[in-house]
Amino acid sequence: MTADPRFQPFDDGAGLTVVDPIENRQCPFRTDGPISPRPIEPAGFYFPVDGAVELTAAELVFPYVVPVYVRDPTGEMVLETTYCDYERLPAGEYVLELMAPIKLYLRVESPVTIASADDRLAFDFGGSTTVRLGARSRHERPAATVTTTAEPADLARAVSTFGSALKTHRCDRSLPSFRGHPPRLDLGSAVRIPAGIEAPDSGVRLVVPPDRSAIYAASPLAYYLAATVETGPDPRLETDDGFIHPLGETTDSVVRAIERVLEQVFFVDCVARTEGLYRVDLHERDRFEERFDLALGELYEADLADRLEPVLSIPYDSIADLLPRWNLVTHATADPENATVLPYLADELSIVRPAPESRSETDAASLTALAIDEFTRSRAGTDSGTEFSYVSPPSTDAFAQAWLGDGVPIGATKLLRSAFENGLERSPSGDAVEVAIVCNDPQMAPEFDTTDGTLYGEREKLPFEVRVHRSVSGEELRELFAADIDFLHYVGHVEDGAFVCSDGPLEARALADVGVDAFLINGCRSYDVGVRVIERGGVGGIVTLSDVGNRDAIAVGRLVARLLNNGFSIRDATSIARSQRLVGNQYVVVGDGSVTVGQAGSGVPNTARIEPRGDDDYRLRLELHHVDSGPGAQYIPYIGDVDRHFLAGTELPPIDVSAGALSRFLRLAEIPVRWDEEWCWSTDDRFVDL
Repeated sequence: MTADPRFQPFDDGAGLTVVDPIENRQCPFRTDGPISPRPIEPAGFYFPVDGAVELTAAELVFPYVVPVYVRDPTGEMVLETTYCDYERLPAGEYVLELMAPIKLYLRVESPVTIASADDRLAFDFGGSTTVRLGARSRHERPAATVTTTAEPADLARAVSTFGSALKTHRCDRSLPSFRGHPPRLDLGSAVRIPAGIEAPDSGVRLVVPPDRSAIYAASPLAYYLAATVETGPDPRLETDDGFIHPLGETTDSVVRAIERVLEQVFFVDCVARTEGLYRVDLHERDRFEERFDLALGELYEADLADRLEPVLSIPYDSIADLLPRWNLVTHATADPENATVLPYLADELSIVRPAPESRSETDAASLTALAIDEFTRSRAGTDSGTEFSYVSPPSTDAFAQAWLGDGVPIGATKLLRSAFENGLERSPSGDAVEVAIVCNDPQMAPEFDTTDGTLYGEREKLPFEVRVHRSVSGEELRELFAADIDFLHYVGHVEDGAFVCSDGPLEARALADVGVDAFLINGCRSYDVGVRVIERGGVGGIVTLSDVGNRDAIAVGRLVARLLNNGFSIRDATSIARSQRLVGNQYVVVGDGSVTVGQAGSGVPNTARIEPRGDDDYRLRLELHHVDSGPGAQYIPYIGDVDRHFLAGTELPPIDVSAGALSRFLRLAEIPVRWDEEWCWSTDDRFVDL
């Protein structure tokens, strides 16, 4: 398996598509004429790239607008361009960084004119020019495996290696692309740490109580601070220079203090990084500087350990309302085997909390009473062949939550280590995202039959390869699950832990190796089936906890499919579905909830709320979700007079715009819109002529 990007020429030769075959990302460039791209060494772009080609062209055109950072060969930023910009650069040597779904870099020696409009970003080189195009996949793999026992002191040593994966100790590591994947953890009879991934010498130490729950909670912060973790009395964060930040006395107080340190240090890093490689106007920096007199330039240049004292001298309560909404909170039991999932949680910078000692539990017969008081009906007494112990994790302010331990969570992702392991071995896809729709219930065909003939991939710029399979047999369904397919959408019935096929039931345990990465099994009580799919090779999927009527299943399936098509993770898509329909709470994610199928045209998935203010005026509210690789991304909306970037995980200040400006903005990328108390889409006809 290789994660190297591909450079696929257009059929007519006048352009190429950069494809990340692991992460299912595609970035097309059209040229002014036929080209013959030639592979070259991936060097000379200032930033590392995984693959590169050389081509000759006078113009490159990207089909949508993304921020572009122009640098000289030393990496010094020359200028930034965004929406409706027109910039002319004299002849010189430049590296152009495109903030696209794949990290893209252009290197040229020529004059450069950059011009952007609603639906195009053009680079004109003033004549035929040699252009070097480099690309870097966002797919990350652990560099090695650390073995540890389940003893707290040994776990602390193992978690101390997580920071070895960071690509920098500067504030820039608040960007997902500057954070590598921590090493894998395996349980064994002794600690074994491979050479090269020892605990970094950052001068930062975390001292936590000698119990697994505290170490689990400390692991994301240890990763982000490249800290050494030790067990002992007087829990604290300390540096070699003598700075001490107490963390409390009990495990609960330590866990909460660790969360606050992570949130606060991470946020200030996001603000201070605007003094470094990405000197952009950031809204959160403006708000920060209104309250605090901190020399951000000096902070950016300081060593990691030296930054902690000035940052943590700010009272948390005085900065809390500025912090982005976190991407994920994971509730983890202290079971030893859960330690092996910590690298994947740290990779996403998930907050980790101990699972409550006293949990609400129920069986399938009383699921309705526990989980969803708003359910208008319940058929949870129907015999499914499998009974589960349900748990209801405490609510959080994060976008999503996950459960790591025994039991079936309601309203949270059920984490499974095998899902993350399977994700590391994802096979490269083809040149288009491969989607299989299986309809074994003709009455549910409206779930995927749309007026334009397809539910997935209607965007020409982001092609999907969609195949619909109707009334399949058990053997045909087994073959589909075994195929290297990016997403399988099952529309039909599940009974007694088996798919209902045209020739009878197919039990999930009868599946051999599963090649499907992500899936939606939209049938009644499909949880057990989904877990089996993960165990056989799947990465992440959406399943149901109880019976769902056809009408509700169709509505949820259509909403989830379009959200996935537009770059939302399966976790976020399911969360939005829960907020949309009463039956949404019957859906849950199993495996790795960060899996995505499509890509967001704007780079950062977002939702909108629109409120009419008059005959020709509207108020737009945008909420930015996080990208699949964790917090730290930034976004600029191309509308009105907005000239600031915003951090993912925030809701932007209200934007008052005219009908024409709003209509143009909504056409830039398809996003879900809350309009008149219902979800619709920015590309709907109702928004064409506001």
